Amino acid sequence: MTITQKELASRLRAARGATGFSQEEVAAELGLSRSSVAQMELGNRAVSSLELDRLARLYGRDLRDFFAEAFEPEESLVAVFRAEAAAEEHDGVAEKVRWCIELARELANLEERLEIDRDRVQSPEYPAAAPRSKWQAVQQGVQAAEAESKRLELGDRPLGDVADLLESQGVWTALLKLPDDVSGLTLMEPSLSFFVVANQGHKVTRRRFSWVHEYAHILFDRKLRGTVSRVSERSELAEVRASSFAAAFLLPEDGAHAFVEELGKGRGSRQRWDVYDESDRPDVLPAEGRSEPGSQQIQLYDVILLAHRYGVSRTMALYRLKNVGLLNQAELEALLDQEREQGWQLERSLRLPDWEAEEAESGEEPSERTACAPQRDFRTRFLTLALEAYRREKITRGKLRTLAALVDLASSDLDQLLRASGLEEDEEDEILLPGD
Repeated sequence: MTITQKELASRLRAARGATGFSQEEVAAELGLSRSSVAQMELGNRAVSSLELDRLARLYGRDLRDFFAEAFEPEESLVAVFRAEAAAEEHDGVAEKVRWCIELARELANLEERLEIDRDRVQSPEYPAAAPRSKWQAVQQGVQAAEAESKRLELGDRPLGDVADLLESQGVWTALLKLPDDVSGLTLMEPSLSFFVVANQGHKVTRRRFSWVHEYAHILFDRKLRGTVSRVSERSELAEVRASSFAAAFLLPEDGAHAFVEELGKGRGSRQRWDVYDESDRPDVLPAEGRSEPGSQQIQLYDVILLAHRYGVSRTMALYRLKNVGLLNQAELEALLDQEREQGWQLERSLRLPDWEAEEAESGEEPSERTACAPQRDFRTRFLTLALEAYRREKITRGKLRTLAALVDLASSDLDQLLRASGLEEDEEDEILLPGD
């Protein structure tokens, strides 16, 4: 569709208004004066293709939105996150969030160009009334975790690679340096694939919890376009529900009981069994057994092994054992005190693999340029789709380089990838169309 300069100006003005940016902020982003932005939005000044591309990214929109037959000026994803005080106060976070939005949008564009049905793998939605109390929020979260585990046929075994599991359900994962108060965020734009982000500054076990916590928002809160999970708002009922889901999904009740039973624990010191044999006599035959004193008491080293098996923190494992009836309040408090004093040293003494150290050796840090670190599966899929789109002449060579840069693939590495794929060409395309 061909639109006039006046119509484009009107759409740019509406897009800025939807995100809450001032003309001064836009001017600073583009390196222009405020009056230049004002003239641009009045239709008195032409907008270059480079400026338009930067404006689309700033507003969290697809460049093609400005040329579509109908333009929806409703609040964009960028506005959702700009409204978050924690993100607003942290220098550079808004830019990083925009980059993640751009990754999600570019992936959707590639899938559309290659005619890939994004809905073939789709997470279900768990319709539930807004919880009216913390207890109701807990119950909704736990019940959904049990239902989702059953749907995915997970049983009581550990989840393994959480990012891998979520991405198998059409939910892409990434790491982002966020304020410590922010554990994660979720993008749920209807036109995009779901995208969950965990705080890269947190430990591995907390990031696993955050990804599943954000997945709960996708299952319960899909009517929202985005969410930010903050520690300061952990008592909000939606957050309580998501945290309850994450705990039950990561460490299922049956799994906790089975693990403790493997250790020969979890039973009372005295057990009674009534034998009923369908005879004419009305009484039953009682049978009793006693455990050796202290033999049923769960120890901190048991908790450490449980936490390591299921990929959760020691503290979360302790609270989970309490919530499924394997610890009482006094036992929980005693073990929490012991964990604070001796947990780390005991774990090292058990010589369990150090996840943090392993990740430091194999993980990928986001550069200052890209700011967002997509997980390996997302990065691989993104690059593979970009190569396929280039091979089928759906995108230009210049667009391919832009996409590669989004996932931090250097130009020299892209050239090597093209040669290895048999796609190296001597000439590059020169014309870039909107969205190419």
